Amino acid sequence: MKTLASCSVNNEKIALFTGGNAPSSQRHTLVFIHGSGGSHENWESQIHSLQNSFTIVALDLPGHGQSEGVGHTDVFAYVDTIDAFLDEVGITKPVLIGHSLGAAISLMFAIRHGEKASAIVPVGGGVTMPVNQLIIDGLKSAPEETIATIAKFSFTRENRDKFSGRLAEAIAKTDTEITQGDFIACNRLDIAAEIGRIGIPTCIVCGAEDKMTPPAMSEFLNSNIRGSQLALIPKAGHFVMMEQPEAFNAVITRFVQSLPTPA
Repeated sequence: MKTLASCSVNNEKIALFTGGNAPSSQRHTLVFIHGSGGSHENWESQIHSLQNSFTIVALDLPGHGQSEGVGHTDVFAYVDTIDAFLDEVGITKPVLIGHSLGAAISLMFAIRHGEKASAIVPVGGGVTMPVNQLIIDGLKSAPEETIATIAKFSFTRENRDKFSGRLAEAIAKTDTEITQGDFIACNRLDIAAEIGRIGIPTCIVCGAEDKMTPPAMSEFLNSNIRGSQLALIPKAGHFVMMEQPEAFNAVITRFVQSLPTPA
């Protein structure tokens, strides 16, 4: 079961989707943060499969999915949105699970507000996340072709036919200026000097065949975050949670169950 709700963050309606379980002091709350041009729909396999074990919240960032707003061109601004969102909804000590842009948001949140989260799971992220300028420019000059290219290289060769069309349609639902802004935010990211400040449990996940944010970027994170763990999932590209949902969900489940019971 998936339930739609909304709240007001910075005078904008933010849409959120929950699973079947209400918050509980005995169960961790997982907050899923999507990537550039995405929405909560990127996490469908996680919302449905993990809701019996955890409290699930997947939000649409401003200007994405069913949320109001115009998005941001800076990861810091999205971090402020997540911080305000958690306060507004009353979620304390969540496990933040972020993909791509969402991974950058989760990492920066842990640097700035680590005391407010139980743990983070950055998926397909890095301390820098450079974006080819052709993609940034193409989203304005040739959006359809550029989105198709993004979708193509987001999956392994074996799974492109299965997933790329669906992803392209999903990204096309977001205003291209907002998607472009998301990629600009990723391109501006540089937290290399700050990554060692993360002191909460961290599980880094990456598709072993990720071409958008190659595994070396996740390996660098793992080498520079104290006590972190790394899961490279075989036969998966950038959208590892869509290509290999069972393996991805198993990693999430093991990691979260290893955390202390929420206070």
